[in-house]
Amino acid sequence: MLSPVTPATVRGQIQVPLRLDDGYVTNARVIGFEGLCDGREHVALALGDRAVDSPTGTAAVPLVRLHSECLTGDVFGSQRCDCGPQLREAVERISDAGGYLLYLRQEGRGIGLYNKLEAYALQDAGLDTYEANLALGFAKDERDYTVAAQMLLALGVDQLDLLTNNPDKAAQLQAAGIRVNSRVPTGLHLSPVNGRYLAAKAWRGQHFLGIAHSSRSGDRPRRSWS
Repeated sequence: MLSPVTPATVRGQIQVPLRLDDGYVTNARVIGFEGLCDGREHVALALGDRAVDSPTGTAAVPLVRLHSECLTGDVFGSQRCDCGPQLREAVERISDAGGYLLYLRQEGRGIGLYNKLEAYALQDAGLDTYEANLALGFAKDERDYTVAAQMLLALGVDQLDLLTNNPDKAAQLQAAGIRVNSRVPTGLHLSPVNGRYLAAKAWRGQHFLGIAHSSRSGDRPRRSWS
């Protein structure tokens, strides 16, 4: 359940030139906020240009991704998840389309870094990513996107195209009063070791990945064309 969306404000912003590991370069306007409901230091990256629709004089609908922090994937290139490749994809696609990447401090679907590492150990013992969170006493997904709605409204964004495969992100934003005009899927980022993780996201998390679930731990997910 989302908390009521209370107003937040922009604290400050600064231009930061980005160069990603594969050599891709772009410019980001990194924006901080005051009054966020959870007190954490979330940031928005404004990427690309938002064209003006001349008949109305209004800014084009931005492409937005809500990206939950993943130290292991985003920084160290862990192949256990698809977070790093999704972040890389989002930076380029939003730079091309114009919009915002919200980088949210919600490690491990909201359970924190140390708990996520403990969940990894449970996954190595046979549980899937959601079962591991439940075994540690958490919900399968602890994330609350009220803070994302606060950030977007502080930026003057009340409608958007959402870059995600996760239906819960769209549902929570819409419940908070943000209009999601369309859901734009991200790619399927398979690694040699994340197949079971992705299958669990599709099966238990209802992510739109276009893959079939397999209960055998060593199986890679299969694309489903039905």
